[in-house]
Amino acid sequence: MKRIVLLLAALCGPVFAAPLAYVPNEKSGSVSVIDTASGAVLREFAAGQRPRGVAADPAGTRLYVADAAGNSLLIIDAASGTIERRIPLGKSPEGVSASADGRYVAVAVEESNSVALIDARGGQLLADIPVLGRNPEHAVFSPDGRWLLVSAEEAEQVDVIDVEARRQSGSVAVGLRPRGMGFSPDGARAYVACELANAVYVVDMASRAAIARVPAGRNANGIAVHPGGREVYVSNGIDGNVMVIDTAANAVRATIAVGKRPWNMALTPDGALLYVANGRSNSVSVIDTAAATRQSDIAVRELPWGVVIR
Repeated sequence: MKRIVLLLAALCGPVFAAPLAYVPNEKSGSVSVIDTASGAVLREFAAGQRPRGVAADPAGTRLYVADAAGNSLLIIDAASGTIERRIPLGKSPEGVSASADGRYVAVAVEESNSVALIDARGGQLLADIPVLGRNPEHAVFSPDGRWLLVSAEEAEQVDVIDVEARRQSGSVAVGLRPRGMGFSPDGARAYVACELANAVYVVDMASRAAIARVPAGRNANGIAVHPGGREVYVSNGIDGNVMVIDTAANAVRATIAVGKRPWNMALTPDGALLYVANGRSNSVSVIDTAAATRQSDIAVRELPWGVVIR
């Protein structure tokens, strides 16, 4: 009987394994892999010359990493860290997003002022879509995969791409230099951090208009939306903190100190923990979202750009 129990435990163990956090280290040319259960860095693997944006397929078996210096998207086996394919792109790719259905990957390409749309399964470049904003930073899929929102360093709007039509279909006025973005779980609203406006703009996707402006800290940058939709998190690069926005009130209800120059962030699937990449501290801060407190700091390599958790 004991042998049967042990065998069942061995077979079921991977099903209940904690998610892993993947952190691209821009200056070190690597990705750090963190066990979200223990907070330990399990391993590190090479990821081009200057890894920045990162996304994962829905199953968590593949990573998509933008190599800014190599002008390419790396498709990486998440288990082994092996680069399976390099997809050539324009110069200086940055933010990466994967659609929830696993069909597409989008990459914001700075110097071509465009978004590359890639067939995730086949690895082919499907389209290079011009956008209005200059030096695009992020391209983020809506939950239903119908739209891409695109932010840019030289812009006062976010551009909207119709994914199936593969063209820009409009834009939404926000503050100066939009950066991180995220959607509410139902896709009805989007939240845009505007770095030089020190604010988060709340966008109604039906009317394509900003319906609220939430004051944030200095150099508001990264955005993460709680899976329950009740909170949005914004990182403030100069202030070295993360603010918690109550989405019902569109107001900040907590501020949590983290490391130097917090940038992009990710939540565990249950929303219990927020992982914050601190670019100038070479660390990742872990925030307990229920308590709104920093739980720990995890040392990674140089210039962590962001986090994806699967």
